[in-house]
Amino acid sequence: MNLFFAGHQEKYAVEQTLLTLFPQERPVYPDTPPGGDNELVLSFSRGSQWCTARAVLRRGGKTYVRQCRVAAAELPAEDPVVSTRLTRRTLQRAFYLAAVDCLGTEPPWGMLSGVRPVKLPTRAMEAGASPRQAEAMLRDQYRVSPLRRQLAMDCAQASLAVKRDLKPQEISLYVGIPFCPTRCAYCSFISASGSANRLIPDYLDALLAEIDAAGAAARRAGKTVRSVYLGGGTPTTLEAPQLAELLDRLRRAFQLAPGTECTVEAGRPDTITREKLIAIREGGGNRISVNPQTMSDPVLAAIGRSHRAQDIRRAYALARETGVGAVNMDLIAGLPADTPAGFRRTVEEVLAMAPENITVHTLALKKGARLRQEETTLPSGTDVAAMLDFAWAALRQAGYLPYYLYRQKFMSGSFENVGWCKPGFVNVYNICMMEELHTVLSLGAGGVTKLVEGGVVRRLANPKYPQEYLRNMGAIQAEKAAFSW
Repeated sequence: MNLFFAGHQEKYAVEQTLLTLFPQERPVYPDTPPGGDNELVLSFSRGSQWCTARAVLRRGGKTYVRQCRVAAAELPAEDPVVSTRLTRRTLQRAFYLAAVDCLGTEPPWGMLSGVRPVKLPTRAMEAGASPRQAEAMLRDQYRVSPLRRQLAMDCAQASLAVKRDLKPQEISLYVGIPFCPTRCAYCSFISASGSANRLIPDYLDALLAEIDAAGAAARRAGKTVRSVYLGGGTPTTLEAPQLAELLDRLRRAFQLAPGTECTVEAGRPDTITREKLIAIREGGGNRISVNPQTMSDPVLAAIGRSHRAQDIRRAYALARETGVGAVNMDLIAGLPADTPAGFRRTVEEVLAMAPENITVHTLALKKGARLRQEETTLPSGTDVAAMLDFAWAALRQAGYLPYYLYRQKFMSGSFENVGWCKPGFVNVYNICMMEELHTVLSLGAGGVTKLVEGGVVRRLANPKYPQEYLRNMGAIQAEKAAFSW
């Protein structure tokens, strides 16, 4: 879509709104003057009493015009942060209303385009708003639909409960194992597979050294670890002795808080063995993921997975037999070759297994994903909505509660990813990471440390790829040894 601005240069905010409302469009800034089709002219003018945003959207041979205004007194020159925020919101609202007139429908999250919608009601309630007032803000300021408002409020309450329970000296820990047996068609994560797995022994040696350096720095700073998450990739690509060594080193290097939550992403059932599950359990792991994504063999084949639904059933039964602890199962709505009826069967079968946690993702086609490059035919937004609607109703009826959520770019239908749990099985790490409640120290390739200090978040990234990580291991270890909290 051609974009023309006057009186402002709020490119980022407008582009995010464009991606939400017209996901197939990309921003174009032509040198020619406006006057064609498929274009937006968005202006902002300042008067003595009012400042006005005006959106003129031309699409499909029709023109849609909307205006929104804000009192000039609410845009104080002495407070550029507040002034910029309100200017941006007013511009987005004018564009949004013109687009809704054009489309004849509103997206489920209304004007919200960010990754973390739960932060809005959470901050409002921390500032003194009642739950009813926080929900009204989502409705009136951001035009969020009733179901999404309820979802955001449930997750906000879960976030506040976890935050109240955190101790000032506590942190969380992420350990990245960027290796998988094969690469899924929807995946855009930094992960090596196939012959690259020969790097695992050297990678593990470097990671253990980084753990020692970071653990010593954390102990000097008086930090204790509240939650640990081994992610990837697929950590259970490691062999059982390697998993045991890794978990043992974490326990010895860091001061763990009483009852530390320790989650191991065992997502691929074709990597799960009895020996690995025992190593996880004996190493202190008390949560794992056994991720079907779907219980349909044709859909599994379409996304490039080498296992079948029966392998998922076997892995889940093995997790229960070995007593590894709470189990999460990931599902994805919107996969190729899937249908609302097929997704319904997946949800029903997973609910019958009764895992403690179920995470319902919406397919997001990121740039590095093979599905996006191949332009595969996918379920429509209407079908994805039907999948999510059924999952929500079935999960609530089965007694599960939503406790964290996040959104992504290029997500089918502009929906969301939601973590559900049985009462008492909230995953603390997921909430702390997504809502940025405290510092998350990340180790390994692709890890991004989030230093949370007084509500300000600083990010420190490790090299993305295993080869880069190994080449820079000396500098990485030195950085962790001298870490400043």
